[in-house]
Amino acid sequence: MRVTGTGHASMRIDTAAGSILCDPWVNPAYFASWFPFPDNSLLDWETLGQVDYLYVSHLHRDHFDAKHLRDFVSKDATVLLPEFPTSEMEDEFRALGFTKFLKAPNEQVVELDGGLKIMIQALTSPTDGPIGDSSLWVEYDGVRLLNQNDARPTDLGLFTELGHVHAHLLQFSGAIWYPMVYELPQSAKTAFGKQKRDRQFDRTWRYIDDLKASHVFPIAGPPCFLDDALWQFNDIHGDEGNIFPDQSVFLAEYAKVGGTNGIVLLPGSVAEVTTSGATTTHPQPVEEFFANKVAHLEEMRERKRPVIEAEKASWRHPEIDVLKEMKRRIEPLLDESIYLAKGVGGPVRFDLVSPDGSGGESVESIVVDFPGKEVRPYADEKVRYRFRTERALIEHLLHIGEVDWVNSLFLSCRFSAARIGQYNEFVYAFFKCLSTERLQYAEGWYDEHERAVDAEDITLGDWVVQRRCPHLKADLSRFGIVEGDQLTCQLHGWKFDLPSGRCLTSVGHKVRAHRVGEEEATPQSAP
Repeated sequence: MRVTGTGHASMRIDTAAGSILCDPWVNPAYFASWFPFPDNSLLDWETLGQVDYLYVSHLHRDHFDAKHLRDFVSKDATVLLPEFPTSEMEDEFRALGFTKFLKAPNEQVVELDGGLKIMIQALTSPTDGPIGDSSLWVEYDGVRLLNQNDARPTDLGLFTELGHVHAHLLQFSGAIWYPMVYELPQSAKTAFGKQKRDRQFDRTWRYIDDLKASHVFPIAGPPCFLDDALWQFNDIHGDEGNIFPDQSVFLAEYAKVGGTNGIVLLPGSVAEVTTSGATTTHPQPVEEFFANKVAHLEEMRERKRPVIEAEKASWRHPEIDVLKEMKRRIEPLLDESIYLAKGVGGPVRFDLVSPDGSGGESVESIVVDFPGKEVRPYADEKVRYRFRTERALIEHLLHIGEVDWVNSLFLSCRFSAARIGQYNEFVYAFFKCLSTERLQYAEGWYDEHERAVDAEDITLGDWVVQRRCPHLKADLSRFGIVEGDQLTCQLHGWKFDLPSGRCLTSVGHKVRAHRVGEEEATPQSAP
């Protein structure tokens, strides 16, 4: 099995039975904040993109690069789709011109042509990526590879049961905005950053120890920050609290815990993996490359400066009334939200600043009031979270109809933040679910996991039915329509026969229902 490094979490896997391109990311992401490092834009992508299969782990922009997928990856490739709860990923691929899909059943081995085997483990919590993350296991001719990228499964036992893994590729560096953006004394940022950096490595060591693969490949990070306003986030300033250590730091830290099987892939590096070992060739010596990291970053900064400036020029949309548009888009979602709104539990404030940056004066302060279920001007009250960012960024999100502000604004690090109390996952879960489909899924997920025993029923016409649609957990009190003995969930058009509970749209997904005034039938024991 040949593994070619193509940058960040991306790789091309070649076997005699076929090739798989994984997570190709080349163009800047998150408001031109993140760039792949080392730079992979000069690779021969015309050739690399001619593959049999394409796998993208999830929809984060440093994994799903729509422009690159459209321009450089063969549309004859079969897309290996994780079993995510919504159709968003497939819809995105189809919009780019892809037509061949293999929808991999979750955690089931699938044999492709020529004896190539794959298995995809999909993680589907609302906190896993943008509605899902995944890992890819590959086997050919006795050689096994696990591309874990930045997925965080509870354990790797599922993969160890399939046989010894020879190549384990996983994230080790930071991929978030904490603690850098928080309005804290520098000493506190350093302390929190060091704590997070240590936790990142500890988590990585646990995964490595769980799998016990022959070879470990650090991938999926870190990005580099080439905008002058974000340059300080690169791990080149001797800051022990920097959460973006690179691959050379990984090797040094791994050695401290006894690790001797680490292999770094630069863009263009090739590893030939067999059951007995791995041989790797590099486009240049790895140690030499990272010894000159600052020079590489400075050269990239100058070369990419026009790209950043062009991106910035596209953000301004002064014609947009931000308060009006936020009310129009967010208030209906607040009205639908039960678990997320309760979880946030207070107002969240957005301070919008003038175009000269986050240090400018606020031109407008807007509150998303979760208990009050409204978006309104700030009224000089205490808030749970406060975000301060350039007005143009919010204008752009509203202009393009972005449904995931986490996978855009927050990961850009182009903001500052303050909060009362501990981290609140519901704040970020809500702002990655700014569509009815996403919100309904997240609400249903929390409903299922927090009330697994006490399942709630509602009455629709002459029928008592379960509140959540069996398909994607939509709230049937809002989206359910009963006509005669048939229930339709209007969110996705799924239909159910109420007397039998049978789904008329797809196999499975039986609904629980009984007529008003009749007791729910008790299932008979199998003979």
